[in-house]
Order: sequence, then C-alpha cells, then structure tokens
Amino acid sequence: MILRTLFPIVGLLVSSGALAQEPVDPSQLFGVRESVEQIDISPDGTRVAFLQPGPGATTAVYVHDLGSDADPRLVTRSTGNPERLRWCNFVTDTRLICQVAGMAVVDSILVPFSRLVSMDIDGGNAEALGERGSFYDVRLRQYDGSILDWNGGVSGTILMAREYIPEQGRIGTRLTRRTDGLAVDRIDVRTLRSDRVEPPSARANDYISDGRGNVRMMAVPQTRGGSGGLGTRTDYFYRTAGNREWRSFGSYEGGSGEGMRPLAVDASLDAAYVLKKLNGRFALYRVKLDGSMATELVHANDQVDVDGVVWASRGSRVIGVTFAEEERRIVYFDPDYATLARSLGGAIPNLPLINIGSTSTDGNRVLIHAGADNDPGRYFIYDRRARSLNEILMVRPQLEGVPLAHVRSVTYPAADGVNVPAYLTVPPGREARNLPAIVLPHGGPSARDEWNFDWLAQYLVNRGYAVLQPNYRGSAGYGDAWLAGNGFRNWRTSIGDISAGARWLAAQGIADPNRMAILGWSYGGYAALQSGVVDPSLYRAIVAIAPVTDLQQAKDDVRHYTSARNVAGFIGSGPHIREGSPLQNVAAISAPVLLFHGDRDLNVNVIHSRRMDGALREAGKSSELVLFPGLEHDLADSAARSRMLQRIGTFLDEALRPRAQ
Repeated sequence: MILRTLFPIVGLLVSSGALAQEPVDPSQLFGVRESVEQIDISPDGTRVAFLQPGPGATTAVYVHDLGSDADPRLVTRSTGNPERLRWCNFVTDTRLICQVAGMAVVDSILVPFSRLVSMDIDGGNAEALGERGSFYDVRLRQYDGSILDWNGGVSGTILMAREYIPEQGRIGTRLTRRTDGLAVDRIDVRTLRSDRVEPPSARANDYISDGRGNVRMMAVPQTRGGSGGLGTRTDYFYRTAGNREWRSFGSYEGGSGEGMRPLAVDASLDAAYVLKKLNGRFALYRVKLDGSMATELVHANDQVDVDGVVWASRGSRVIGVTFAEEERRIVYFDPDYATLARSLGGAIPNLPLINIGSTSTDGNRVLIHAGADNDPGRYFIYDRRARSLNEILMVRPQLEGVPLAHVRSVTYPAADGVNVPAYLTVPPGREARNLPAIVLPHGGPSARDEWNFDWLAQYLVNRGYAVLQPNYRGSAGYGDAWLAGNGFRNWRTSIGDISAGARWLAAQGIADPNRMAILGWSYGGYAALQSGVVDPSLYRAIVAIAPVTDLQQAKDDVRHYTSARNVAGFIGSGPHIREGSPLQNVAAISAPVLLFHGDRDLNVNVIHSRRMDGALREAGKSSELVLFPGLEHDLADSAARSRMLQRIGTFLDEALRPRAQ
C-alpha cells in the first residue's frame, strides 16, 4: 500500500499535554517545533484534524472529537526522511486529503517532491490522488498536482489540477500514455472516480476556479527559448461565465512586479481579485470577468504593500484583505466576519493577532487562532449559536508559564538619515540599559519581520540578550523604493542599514557596545557574515544558519533547475559578486563564527557553509560548522533545533562574557 510506503506508522506520538512536560532547559523549550503546525475543522463541525511534531523530524496527523474527553486519535505519520506531512484537510466528515512533501537526491541533485493522498480519518483506505507513475515516464514526477477547488460543483466532489506525464519506450503495446501537461479533473471523494474538466496543457502551470467548481483563469509561464528555463513573466487568461473560450487577461512580470497578479475569483461578483502597483506599492483591485475587464480599486495602503486576500472556509469566497504595518491587519469586506472579528477582539484582548480559520459547512462552528508578541498562540472553537468560545489547543504548550517578552516597534536612522523600521525585544523585567545585544536580520532578502511571536528571538531574550530585528532596505512589504533592487545587488545599503541598527543600540544606551553579536538565518546568515566583513570590530560573535556565502556559487547552485536564469537575474552580475561575498573576503572577518546547515537544503546548498568554514580555518580564523544530515532549509527537527539553540547559547555566552577591566 502507498500509505505504508509514504507514512510508516510506528505508534502514537506525544500529545500536546505531554509536550508540556519537556525539561526546563530553554534550548529544549524553545527548540521544540510548534505543537500545532496546521489544523482544520470537519464540515459538520464535530472534529478537528491537526498536524503535530513527534520526536526529531517526525510529524503526525491526529483527529480529535470536539466535546470528547478522549485523547486525539493518530491517523498516520511521516518520518521526515525524506517525506514530511505538510497539511491535512477534511474533504468529508470522515475522510481527509493530505499533502506529503520532501527532498530527494536524484543523480546527485536535490529534487523537491510532493504527493496528495486521501484517507479515512482512521488512516485506512489510503489512495494517491495523482496519476500513477511508471518506469517509462519521460520525465521525473516531482509534483502530482494540487487541490484547485474543495467544491467541485457536484455534491461530494473536488477539482484537482493533475500533472500528467507521457511514457516512452514501451514495446509491443498500444497502452503507452501520451497525455502530457496540467489538467483539471473533478474527483468524487467517495469513489475517487474522476471526470476531465480541463484537457492537459503543456503550457499551463496553474488554474484558478471560482469556488463553485468552475475553472475561470489559467496561468501560462514564459519560457526561455528551447532550454526549458522559466522566465519572469506569467501570462494569464480568463473565461466569461458559461463560456469555454480563453481570453487574454494580461501579464505579470515577477522580476519587477508590474502588471496584474490574480489571487482569486469571486463567482458572485463575476470578478477576479488581483494585486497591482499603485504609487509603487501593491494594492488590491477587482477586475470584471464579463468581457469588459472593468477594474476598480478595492484597498490600498500608503505605507505598505497589500499582500493577500482572506478566504472564507475552504476557499469558497474572498472575505477580506491583509497587510502588515507595525502589526498585521485584516480588513474584512464581509460584515458578518467583520462583526465576528470585533467580538473576538473584545473577548480575548490579550491575544490581538486573530485569524478566522475554517468553518463548518453551516458556518456555525468557527476555528480561531489568536496570538500575540509574547504568546505563541492558541486555537479556539467559536460556536455562533451558543455564543461560546472554547480553547482547544496551544501552539507551544511547553512555554506555558515561561516569562516571554513584549516586542516594541522602533525606528532608527541609517547612515544617510533614512529611518529604518525594526522590532526591539528586551528581557522581561529588565531595564533596557547596557545589555548584551543580538542583531537578528531576517531572511529573504525579499521578506520582512512582523510584530508577533518569534521563537528564535524569544530564546535569545530568555538568555538575557536584547534583540533587534531590522527591516533593512531590501525588505519586502514597504513598496518599490524600499525594496531597492534587493539585498544582494544592493548589499551595501542593506548591510549598512543592519550595521546602523547595532550602532543605534549602543548610542541609545540599550546595548553594551563591547557585547554585541549578529545572528541570522538564510539571507540573514549572509548578512551576519558580510557585516563581519564590512564592520570587523562591530560584533564580537557571528552566527550564520544556512547562509549564502558566495554570490557566484548561489547562481551556480541552480544551473540544473528551471529557475536558473531568474536567480541569476535576481543576484545580478558585476563587481558586487566578489565584493559582496563573505567567502571571498574572509581575511576581513575577526569575530569567531558559528555555522549551522542541513545537508538537504535546496534553498541554500550546504556547500556554502562547508566552503566558508574551510576558508575561515585556512585563514587562521575561529570557525565551527554544525551539520544536520537529512534536514532541509527550515531544520524542521525538534532535536536538531534544540541542539542548535544550546550551542548558540553557549557560544554567545562565551563570546559576550564581560571583559576584565
């Protein structure tokens, strides 16, 4: 059976209550993965299914009957080597659809994969939803498809975008498959029989439905000649209601963000929601799909980008828009949801980050997540008829009772006088004066930090450090001018903004200037190392997790992938390739360096840390590299994360120990 191959079941994992008994060692407490990684409520509102980590990299899905005192029931689990459960949603009251994904090594190349599997809530009757592969497939089957619409337009059905791969090389048979490309099939979730809705297209890489089982839009990525490499532009097509003819909708240029990027289709309005630039920032528009292409502005913000829409349960319709100012905000279009959000805000004022999740089919029972800067969050069930709000699960129960710090939004001046937004966290109960401090730049670089709970920052604060998280120029979310190319091509500006944050901490008296370190993950790790190149005396220690260390190497890493030209364009060419690469400038680094990396990291190849560690040692510098076999970029292994935090804590304590006078 496929289930036994993908998800070996070896017994019940720890429940959320058991996790609360973890040792008091902070590295163990903060290193444990979230107790609830994803959750869904059944259509009848009587059950929840949720993903929970087990020992190490294992992940399990449980089903729990609401209102029952019985323990959650284990459905199945993944080992994390190489497969990992990513999500599980109810498709009926008694059946789930789950995605498993991971990283495999094929001909010495890391290859990501994902599969969709449907199973009963007891783990039985597992069936793969994608096309079954064969020895004769003409190409590697990485992805088998995605759920396009949880409402297939016919009772008990869904729409699935399925990847079809033709065969070759069969001899003496007429059964060789010729079907090629991305199709859309309507699948009966009870029998798994399917009907073709859209024929396979070798050009399309995505479709958008209207939430009622009708395919209304198609995405066709630009390719680079005959190389098969992807370009940065995607062309979109649409259909008018009840018509099969595809019409041109427009294009979106991924490199510049110009054009319109469709997010969703609303059947009741016969319109698509799209992101489009307005005064250099993304705004949300609505475009009619009746043939007129009539366009209206739905929401814009003059400070930050609008970055997404909010859906009603199971993607049935768009109910709001979201963006991040100092805190993430959701503006609800739907008056019922707006009223519910206000009521919840009044009921749990200490948990202001409220997300309304999936609901029962009748809308009565609603899954709620609420958290704060000093609370990892917890899940509630709100019953509209009973007007009751009941907590069901904590995201990090092991941290219950552990003092967690509030996060403060601040700004500080960069070298050219521009104010840089950032978040400052100091140990609870401590005065923000003369503290040892850590600058913690985010990854990306085209990402940003937000006001919320951050397990890595909170661990450092728990150790007694002040932590500054700068949204340097090159960060996403603040519009074109702030993105400023990106943090690789314009690394001097980005690194300059980060260094200015450290100097501001010292100038304000918050940090002891002789006891500062820098720590980052991914691009943040790159920034930590490059800051050590540019400002050798600013930090007494450098910690880099999965860092880019050489810009040319980063381009070489993807030469076998379809994204090669896009990555090369993002990083650019010129003198900054050498000048902006820590590996090429190790002689300038004086602070001790601590590196961590998983050896199945597709985002940043482990060769970056291996070469950096070797170059530092050869140059007579202090360097240590900790490798995690079998782990990807996010190091989703509780034991590995705890080990990493413990080593970071010891390393920083030694490096930032007060010097004798």
